[in-house]
Amino acid sequence: MKISDYFSKMKGGAKSPRRDNIPEMLWSWIGALLGVGICGYLSVKYFEPVDSTLLIGSFGSSAVLVYGAIKSPFAQPRNLVGGHLVSAVVGVVCFQLFGETVWLAAALSAAFATAAMLATGTVHPPAGATAMIAVIGGEKIHNLGFMYVFIPATLGALILLIVALAVNNLSKNRRYPEYWF
Repeated sequence: MKISDYFSKMKGGAKSPRRDNIPEMLWSWIGALLGVGICGYLSVKYFEPVDSTLLIGSFGSSAVLVYGAIKSPFAQPRNLVGGHLVSAVVGVVCFQLFGETVWLAAALSAAFATAAMLATGTVHPPAGATAMIAVIGGEKIHNLGFMYVFIPATLGALILLIVALAVNNLSKNRRYPEYWF
């Protein structure tokens, strides 16, 4: 391959996507507020008092997908829940095996989570962060061990999904999910 061919790939060329209208933005806003808000409320009320959590940063990115990009393959239930579950397992394993070398454990968690999601058909980009959070999340996260897979990763994703099913189907112009499996 010539160097000019390589750089010509970076020109782009596709038409920029349209901006959403106000009602679509409002439904997305309501979904994100409720989904992340419920996870946060339950975390403070029930999980944090027992040294657990139900709120991790990757859920913010998941909210963008499941409430704002509801037709995306990455926003579908299998990808949302499966991606977080698979990536959480990968992250915990990487921390347990390589946690003494944080940079290596973090890099491996992102790489293996990507491969595992591709292999299982559960690609959900925010879940890459779920794997890394298992490595860099601090003592509270590390102390959860494999419980991290269930709480917060899978339970939080399920809460986001339930809210997505409720909110995304209230509008006559929205339908979620596109498919389950």
